[in-house]
Amino acid sequence: MNLNFKKIGETGPALIILHGVFGFLDNWLTIGKTISEQGFVVYLVDQRHHGRSPHEGSLDFPTLAEDLKEFLEQQNLTSAILLGHSMGGKTVMEYAVRYPDTFEKLVIVDIGPKQYPIHHTKLLQGLNALPVSKIENRQQADDFLSKYEPILAVRQFLLKNLYRKEDGTFDWRFNLPVLTTDMAKVGSPITAKKPVETPTLFIRGEKSNYILDEDWDDILKIFPNAKLDTIADAGHWVQAEQPKVFVEHLLTFLKS
Repeated sequence: MNLNFKKIGETGPALIILHGVFGFLDNWLTIGKTISEQGFVVYLVDQRHHGRSPHEGSLDFPTLAEDLKEFLEQQNLTSAILLGHSMGGKTVMEYAVRYPDTFEKLVIVDIGPKQYPIHHTKLLQGLNALPVSKIENRQQADDFLSKYEPILAVRQFLLKNLYRKEDGTFDWRFNLPVLTTDMAKVGSPITAKKPVETPTLFIRGEKSNYILDEDWDDILKIFPNAKLDTIADAGHWVQAEQPKVFVEHLLTFLKS
């Protein structure tokens, strides 16, 4: 699997960033540039079925973890720092329990290893109902999706994936059919036969319910050397809602 990626910076410790479901590497471009200016080489990666990476195979965490392993080997990275948001965070956790001691640190953004119920059902209904090949502009798409998703920021996030093909029609950068059929796998739990001792930072949004206080003891069973930072006035998309504070927390951990 040859994943699409963007490398920012030339010298310094390597930081790999994996986006969440419905996302792609451009979502992290501004933060990636900011981190690279602090002396890091940042790799922004499109996961399978997202962005410009291949849209083939299954969408499950063992597969995504193997993709990450292959990417690290292709780039000759043996001690990288791994960061993942949401689905990307679960990919990073799955990789960590499978291949301990092959990375320097972990950063998991607003997701835990527990099972999550499917909660994108209505959104997927809207995305599948949208006549994407017939719309003439993004505003038409936004108007249509507003019937399924009332939050403008969520719609704007999704519509970043909309692009024009050579024939002038629109299409999605994510693989909507696979996301529709495999979404249950995105909520599947991460389990470990033994703890991952590597230093790990969990970052959550104060307004998010993805990592609850009562989840922490179970998280420590898998990641005993973990700490939890909570960012005020932020929801699930912590890095987008409070980018300055997010970067401050991230750099403090990366440089510690």
